[in-house]
Amino acid sequence: MREDLNHGGSAEPSENFQRAVQTAQDLHHSLGKVIKGRDDTIRLTITALLADGHVLLEDYPGSGKTLLTKTLGRLIRSEVVQDDYSHILPFRRIQFTPDMLPGDVLGVNVFDAQSGSFRFLHGPVFAHVVLADELNRTGPKVQAAFLECMAEKQVTIDNVTHRLDQLFFVVGTQNPLDLAGTYPLPLVQLDRFLLKIPMSYVDASSEIEILRDHESIMGSAESLEPVCSREQVLAAQRATKEVFVSDTLRRAIVDLVQETRSSPLLQFGVSTRAGLMLQSALRAWALVNGKTYVDEDDLKYIAPFVLRHRLKFSGGVSSEAEAFEQIISNPLERLIRASRS
Repeated sequence: MREDLNHGGSAEPSENFQRAVQTAQDLHHSLGKVIKGRDDTIRLTITALLADGHVLLEDYPGSGKTLLTKTLGRLIRSEVVQDDYSHILPFRRIQFTPDMLPGDVLGVNVFDAQSGSFRFLHGPVFAHVVLADELNRTGPKVQAAFLECMAEKQVTIDNVTHRLDQLFFVVGTQNPLDLAGTYPLPLVQLDRFLLKIPMSYVDASSEIEILRDHESIMGSAESLEPVCSREQVLAAQRATKEVFVSDTLRRAIVDLVQETRSSPLLQFGVSTRAGLMLQSALRAWALVNGKTYVDEDDLKYIAPFVLRHRLKFSGGVSSEAEAFEQIISNPLERLIRASRS
């Protein structure tokens, strides 16, 4: 069935690819010690990291979003010195509020009386892993400034551009229920998140484990040592390019993208960039799962996380999840038929 889909991906993986898989496994194993009952969320977050994208987590307070992101930052060893005044930290948390100013996030120029000149004080955005907590609670001006960071990996203050590190990963969060006093993220900002993960309640057995072992779990979170370096993560990002994507699979991606543009269930579809991001996410997902190729099961699983938040559904749609399943069904059926022929 998958002869065409994995052709070219059956060769012996390179040493770089094997090391990248090991990096992903090390991150997954360590995060699993702390985050219980959310294995898919862990894998998807690592997928976004290795695809050099960003992830938006949507869930209720107390669901472990902050712990997941903080632990991920703890697991990556920082090696970058930015300048004499500041260095890139492994992890920073930004709690967004309505009265926040762009300088609170990006940094500010301050006058140094000793030197008689201005110097730049880096804001909390200068980190490898940044938790943008309740991003939809800050105003459009701050959101627009943060968008530049996510899109360009740079900060512009007083017409001077300051580069962020090459390894820059944003985990945004928002509460799907408490919308009072919020500023909904515009589509242009949602488009900068590779994945949107709607987290859900953990199952009963996992919740019992959390209640029973809470103290030891939190102790593990505080005692975790880095399992990989910045360079290893960057190498793993490069290794995702080795994952084979067949022309048949690419045809299915294009079919899916075009289906969103013609479906009566949608007001408008996704861009070509969305197709590119879907391909990147599929490659990273395959690597996280130790595979050298992408197949139709990967596409069916990953596509909703990549595409659904980029779509604007028609007013008559009662269930966005069911509508998306209907949109994706035809391209997947064509892909399965093509892979069997």
